[in-house]
Amino acid sequence: MKFGIMFANTGPFVDGPPAAALAQAAESAGFDSLWTVEHVVVPRGYASPYPYDESGRMPGGREDFDIPDPLIWLSYVAAATQSIKLATGILIVPQRNPLVTAKAVATLDKLSGGRAILGVGVGWLEEEFNALGVPFAGRGRRLDDYLRAFRALWTEDCPSHDGEFVSFSDCFSRPQPTQGVRANRGRRPLGPRRAAGRRAGRRLLPRPRRHRQAEAPARRHARERRSRRP
Repeated sequence: MKFGIMFANTGPFVDGPPAAALAQAAESAGFDSLWTVEHVVVPRGYASPYPYDESGRMPGGREDFDIPDPLIWLSYVAAATQSIKLATGILIVPQRNPLVTAKAVATLDKLSGGRAILGVGVGWLEEEFNALGVPFAGRGRRLDDYLRAFRALWTEDCPSHDGEFVSFSDCFSRPQPTQGVRANRGRRPLGPRRAAGRRAGRRLLPRPRRHRQAEAPARRHARERRSRRP
């Protein structure tokens, strides 16, 4: 079992020195990962219900609190650490430019020596989408399309992609990630668990060969245990 720290880029850790101190202390204590959250803006008096609290409001009921950009925050603490994994939990991918986001995640992974974990979600705050000029409807399909674009940009030499929401042709995007970036789906369902849910936990890049070889005995053991079940 591995343990991570949630909401790492909030509260007293929104400033540089406390953020670095948290990351270093977590790494020294044996934590596996740091997980960040995201809101670009929080519109005053939002009516969308926060789905993780019965009150329908974000923790503490406040709207005017600091939420540093997760990828920039993770890049900062990456420079202060050696091994702890750097995770978004989650990045609201449908409201972002997919090519810019793919470049930022790949850069984080490259500079950190392959420590990035990409947790993705569709978002719940409709007023935030409105402020950003991105349609709230169809965000599940948009997430699917963007993840396919990520895969192309991160695995192909000069990729093209022709999707419902993003299209490009013969584009180099460098650097590419150094490891198999995992895309983990957030907790919030979108109606029935539709297409984006099928990608929960799937890697957007194949794991390096040495990792697959090291994990092979564990996978065989798991299959044998399942086969012995009545």
